[in-house]
Amino acid sequence: MTDTALLEKYIAQSGYKKTYIAQTMGISRCTLNNKINNVTEFKASEIDALCRIIGLDDPQTKEEIFFTL
Repeated sequence: MTDTALLEKYIAQSGYKKTYIAQTMGISRCTLNNKINNVTEFKASEIDALCRIIGLDDPQTKEEIFFTL
């Protein structure tokens, strides 16, 4: 389950809009929002792409955002 608040914080810090992030990932903004808000799950490849785009490279932070219940 994704930690929505923590992910939103890192997205905001990146300076990128969700529309740009979604386009770069090859998904719609609606799909990205659904994944951020735990309506649907992120695929591993999407987690990698999102982290690369927003500059999130700390493994512990990734764990906290995407894999902590």
